[in-house]
Amino acid sequence: MSGLILKLGPKERVLINGAVIENGDKRSRLAIRTPNANILRLKDAIHPEEATTPVRRVCYATQLILSGDVDAGEHKLQILRKVEELSRILTDDDSRKFLDEATSAVGEAQYYRCLKALRALLPREERLLAARLQ
Repeated sequence: MSGLILKLGPKERVLINGAVIENGDKRSRLAIRTPNANILRLKDAIHPEEATTPVRRVCYATQLILSGDVDAGEHKLQILRKVEELSRILTDDDSRKFLDEATSAVGEAQYYRCLKALRALLPREERLLAARLQ
């Protein structure tokens, strides 16, 4: 049986199915064997006031599902629409790869995988917005 392997640094916190878990003083590795567990590294969490760009907003919406703050069934379509909007703007092959992965992950209710694919777009979005301001 495969699963997700979390490697945690000292004192690193992670949210698993609504419970905040803090690692001890040493690095550790956790094997998450429960399928479809909702997992969010708190160091990677986007706070509401930081959701100011298109990619950050869809990351935040996905994160709300992982944290259990919203129902996945009710917000699945909303995330798919936001990913579709991004695909109209980010048309290069690399971005398409990540957007396709995010879409596939949402279709399979794999929201951690979706968030991971979307987060890969954050540096690109930052560069594009910086170039636009110059």
